[in-house]
Amino acid sequence: LYVVESGGDLVQPGGSLKLSCRGNEYNLEHRAVGWYRQAPGKERVGLSCITSSSATHYADAVKGRFTSSRDSARNTVYLQMNNLKHEDTGIYYCAHAGSCIPTTGPDGGQAYYGMDDWGNGTRVTVSA
Repeated sequence: LYVVESGGDLVQPGGSLKLSCRGNEYNLEHRAVGWYRQAPGKERVGLSCITSSSATHYADAVKGRFTSSRDSARNTVYLQMNNLKHEDTGIYYCAHAGSCIPTTGPDGGQAYYGMDDWGNGTRVTVSA
């Protein structure tokens, strides 16, 4: 695996979580990193993308609630998730690409062009 996700958990609605995407013997410093979510029974949908210079793009569904950041010293990209909702439940994946180019996924949702080398994901459950 080129990337490893972690930080998923069970959290109540309105709560917060911080996910990590660590490069697994792969240097993420010059790569854009995207976060995706796959809800039960649905296609994987893009949530955010952060470039190597830390410019960010967010899907409308998470704008204002989620923030992506990176720590080059730790070779890690983070996704801070606040004000979590039931519909945020799913498996969260990260992947990398040369840059953040928003596009449309197979089911019409947000995606980022060229994302590759997916990790195994980390599960987030938002429930009371």
